[in-house]
Amino acid sequence: MKRNSLPFCRFSVWLVFTAEILRGVESAQGKYAQMLFSELFGDYSNALRPVEDTDKALNVTLQITLSQIKDMDERNQILTTYLWIRQSWYDAYLKWDKDEYDGLDSIRIPSNLVWRPDIVLYNKADDDFSEPVNTNVVLRYDGKITWDAPAITKSSCVVDVSYFPFDDQQCNLTFGSWTYNGNQVDIINALDSGDLSDFIEDVEWEIHGMPAVKNVITYGCCSEPYPDITFTLILKRRSSFYIFNLLLPCVLISFLAPLGFYLPADSGEKVSLGVTVLLALTVFQLMVAESMPPSENVPLIGKYYIATMTMITASTALTIIIMNIHHCGAEAQPVPQWARVVILDYMSKIFFVYDVGENCTSPQRVKAQEHKLRKDFKYQKKQDRHEGVTSQVSRNRNNDSDLKKKLNGHLNNSNGIQCENAKDAVNCCSCYTVLIKNIEYIANCVRDHKANRAKGIEWKKVAKVMDRFFMWIFFIMVFFMSFLIIGKAI
Repeated sequence: MKRNSLPFCRFSVWLVFTAEILRGVESAQGKYAQMLFSELFGDYSNALRPVEDTDKALNVTLQITLSQIKDMDERNQILTTYLWIRQSWYDAYLKWDKDEYDGLDSIRIPSNLVWRPDIVLYNKADDDFSEPVNTNVVLRYDGKITWDAPAITKSSCVVDVSYFPFDDQQCNLTFGSWTYNGNQVDIINALDSGDLSDFIEDVEWEIHGMPAVKNVITYGCCSEPYPDITFTLILKRRSSFYIFNLLLPCVLISFLAPLGFYLPADSGEKVSLGVTVLLALTVFQLMVAESMPPSENVPLIGKYYIATMTMITASTALTIIIMNIHHCGAEAQPVPQWARVVILDYMSKIFFVYDVGENCTSPQRVKAQEHKLRKDFKYQKKQDRHEGVTSQVSRNRNNDSDLKKKLNGHLNNSNGIQCENAKDAVNCCSCYTVLIKNIEYIANCVRDHKANRAKGIEWKKVAKVMDRFFMWIFFIMVFFMSFLIIGKAI
């Protein structure tokens, strides 16, 4: 038992000894850090550039790490981002020999104790002009200072919504010194682009890069050059949300416009359907307009809405015209000959519009010709009958006049019984004349009624054929517009 406990005791003693040594080192470093801080900042001033030669420029290395895109306000054209800004430079008055301070090579001190470059975001769009976050800086023995500070920035971004919701945006973040020119402070890129290794994926935007470019600009107010670094944030919108909430409802609603031509004209809902669809699209158009900036560039989905609304307005106007054609009655003119040939003969076959009892295999032209011949034959027969009746009436009238003359001649030489027979014959002929007139009137009324009814049936068929024609035309237009909008998405 004693032999087994001996290694454990040795290990415990070693741990205690090691802890004491580390504690002594820490206390020693803390003591040397206090001494170093007192010696460095005894007569140090953070108001002046820390260079030994004032004619030389101080190089500041800038590195931007994009952590998150918090918001993109298209209407106000403001991009809100969460950045980690790293700046590093060399301070000529904050150096020491680390061997004299027990190997102490770096210390961390508040950033407001040292000189800091006044690098700001040029295109800032925030009302808050507060000072940078006073995080600690890391000061190394060779005078290198590294300052890491988080920042939530609001920058102006020119938003082009021409292809919304399938648009790409490029937003610039321009950093530069506000008061120091290029001869005093020079800015150097730490990397060729912004650091995206810690980027948190956004639900609305995909980031495709953040290249950095250094610019040297001479402004009109000053002759000295002013360098700056511009980070271009390349963004692509995730369009799934807008496809399912704005685009697909519009496409489905637009398919109702051609179906309005398929409704029967006697249903009374053709015009109301078009007006309802137009109001629905107006609501979606207002939703898009509220989120877009008031610019001359109309977004792609807005153009689609306007084109669809124009199409529905045209379909509603055509529906009203076709309904007027459908309800043409006895007062209307007969169907023109060109309309009979083009609409009733050819277009009715193309769009499969048939009368009751007809189908696509029946020879409509032969039937039409037979119907026309039959109609001409009946009309000729009625004309002959009418001419026969008219000639018979004239003959009866002549016979009546001859009969009256004969009766008048016989009245002088006849007795009372013969006179009574002659009067009965005259009355009988008059009754036949009145009866023939009434029959002619009834026949004319029936003929006119049939002609008006046939005229109304022809106009209704013309309206039905036009309904089918415009239905397919508008279906093709809807498919074409939908294909264009989907092609932009792909």
